[in-house]
Amino acid sequence: MASSSTFSLCGYLLLVLVATASSSLTPSYYDGVCPNALPTIKRVVEAAVYRERRMGASLLRLHFHDCFVNGCDASILLDPSPTIDSEKNALPNANSSEVDKACGGAVVSCADILAVVARDSVVALGGPTWAVQLGRRDSTTASRTAAETDLPSPFADLPELINGFKKQGLDEKDLVVLSGAHTLGFSKCGAFKNRIYNETNVDPNFAQKRRSTCPPNGGDGNLAPLDPTPARFDLAYFTNLKNKKGLLHSDQQLFNGGSTDNLVNTYSSNAPAFWNDFANSMVKMGNIKPLTGNQGQVRLNCKMVN
Repeated sequence: MASSSTFSLCGYLLLVLVATASSSLTPSYYDGVCPNALPTIKRVVEAAVYRERRMGASLLRLHFHDCFVNGCDASILLDPSPTIDSEKNALPNANSSEVDKACGGAVVSCADILAVVARDSVVALGGPTWAVQLGRRDSTTASRTAAETDLPSPFADLPELINGFKKQGLDEKDLVVLSGAHTLGFSKCGAFKNRIYNETNVDPNFAQKRRSTCPPNGGDGNLAPLDPTPARFDLAYFTNLKNKKGLLHSDQQLFNGGSTDNLVNTYSSNAPAFWNDFANSMVKMGNIKPLTGNQGQVRLNCKMVN
């Protein structure tokens, strides 16, 4: 692994060159500045996922949550301060600060680290790879209010989901394919309790199984897998939806007689299509309102502004 002195040198060179940096994103942004940066991030991610496979889902979700709140600017990583109402305190981002351990030093911008870490986590869990567009800068502020309003709710119906993605410049295809990230990870009982006790478009045996660890009263923090293989990037999420076994209300809305049913059908049986479209949609999402050129800063510590 690269030494701390290598990190320091790379960070210094990046700060020197950033004033003249291009305002467009490109996969080769750091090639001439610190070519060891991305391989080092990859090794850190692989080690973290090897130790705890749930880490991969958490790291992927952080990039998603970051981009949906004022763009892909690493505002999600900022700690609260008198002038920052941290997105970390928003309900969807609680307990997601594991990425801090993978964001040491200013080798690349924190926003770019999130984007690379998301890709490397997917690959580590058996999913596709893609060329990550790089050159984002970091924000100097965060918005808990925006986090609470712009992140998709697990209780949302299909029209609300479609509109929420449209607000970010994403279409119905992006909605379905990016929701496929729920092939990884877990959800808390409080997010799906109403579904397993009160909804009718749910497989009764599936609901009964989930009720065993999610009681009608209390237990809101108990975890359940989002699909049967929560540590493997596969098609099980979409197969679940077709069988009325979507864990979250918002998941099952994607296959409930609406405009997105055909996409779920396609992805449930066509891995190459899902792999390809997921990669394309991740690149598209990563282009949501990035700070570039002289905008923002490159944080020396991802948790606080310089």
